Amino acid sequence: MKLQMSNIRKISIGSDYKNEAMHYSLGQEVYGGHIIDDIIFNEKDNSYNIFITKNNEVLPWKKFNHNMAISLEYDLKY
Repeated sequence: MKLQMSNIRKISIGSDYKNEAMHYSLGQEVYGGHIIDDIIFNEKDNSYNIFITKNNEVLPWKKFNHNMAISLEYDLKY
């Protein structure tokens, strides 16, 4: 179940942003040809969810809870 679209364009996971964090951006190719389609905040469980797409099929891929060090970049197109 995909939630509503958001304006998050990049999420970084990890306390050392420059050296050790994992970075995920919209449009980035991951997991054998899949593309990151959306990054959504789920208010029900305070988690960030990454959805990927391939061949017009959108799938949930990763979920990060609020206890992790998270940095967000937002899309500035309104």
